[in-house]
Amino acid sequence: MTVRNLNSDQFALLEFKDRIAGPQNVLANNWKASTSVCNWIGVSCGIFHKRVIALNLTSMNLRGTIPPHLGNLSFLLSLDLSSNHFYGHLPEELGQLHRLRILQLRYNRLNGEIPSWLGNLQRVRRLEMINNNFTGTIPETLVNMSNLEILNLGLNQLSGQVPSSIFKISSLKAISLSSNSLSSSLPNDMCQHLPKLEGLYLSSNELSGNIPFGMGKCNNLKNLSLSYNQFTGIIPRSIGNLIQLEELYLGFNNLEGDNESRNVLDVFFLGKAVAEALNGRIESTVGEFLSVFGRLQVEQQKQVQDFQ
Repeated sequence: MTVRNLNSDQFALLEFKDRIAGPQNVLANNWKASTSVCNWIGVSCGIFHKRVIALNLTSMNLRGTIPPHLGNLSFLLSLDLSSNHFYGHLPEELGQLHRLRILQLRYNRLNGEIPSWLGNLQRVRRLEMINNNFTGTIPETLVNMSNLEILNLGLNQLSGQVPSSIFKISSLKAISLSSNSLSSSLPNDMCQHLPKLEGLYLSSNELSGNIPFGMGKCNNLKNLSLSYNQFTGIIPRSIGNLIQLEELYLGFNNLEGDNESRNVLDVFFLGKAVAEALNGRIESTVGEFLSVFGRLQVEQQKQVQDFQ
C-alpha cells in the first residue's frame, strides 16, 4: 500500500515536471523515476508514512502551467511555487488537497478569477497570491477557510467590493488586498469577529465612504494601511482604542482634519508612524507590511515541520 501510494505521488510530480521548463533543467536532471521522490529537490516527505507533505520550488525560474495532477498529492501540507513564471488558471483539482496548510503562489503570472473552490481548503492557514494577474471579484466562499491566518491577494487586478464574509474569519491575523481596484465601503462592524488581526493592508484601491467607526475593536491591530483610496469624513475616535498600533497610513484620501482627528493622531505618531495635518487633509508616507507577514510565516513553517 505504501509503495503504491508513493508511486502515485511520484506520478503526479513527474507529470508536473513534464509541463514546466527551467533554464538549467534542474528538475529534469534531478527528478528521476529511478530515485525516491523523498530525495528530489524541493520535495519533503513525512518521516513515518514517507508521503510527500511539502513542495517548495520558490525562485527557480520555472515556467509553465500548474497541472491538475498536483491535486493527487493527498498528504500535501505545504505548496510553495512563489517567484517563478507560472501562468494560466489554477486547476480545480487543487481543491482536493484537504490536508493543505500553506498555499503560496506569490510573484507569478497566474490569471483568471480567484477560484471559489479555495473555500474547500478549510485547513489552510496561509493563502498568498500577491503579484499575479488575477481578475474579477473575491469569492464569498473564502469564509469557509475557517483556519486562515494570512490572506494576501495584493497587487492583482481584483475589482468589486471586499466581501463582508472575509471579516468573519476569526482566525485571521493579517489581511492584505492592497494595489487592486476594490471599491465600495467597509462595513462598520468589520472588526467584530477579528480578535487576532494584527495587520490590515487595503491601500491603493478605490475604497470610499467613512473609515468604519468600529475599527477600534480590532484590539490587536499593529499595522493599518488605508492610504491611496477615496475615504471621506474624519478619522474616527475609536482608532484611539488601538493601543497596539505601531504604523498608521491614511494619506492620499479625502479625509477631513479636525481637532478630534489631530488628537487621535497625536497618540500614535510617536514611533515609526509619521503624519502631518495640512489644509484639512491627513498626509503620510507609504510603507508596507512585511514584519507581520514574516513572523507569521516562520510560525507556520515550523508547524509544517512538526508534521514530518
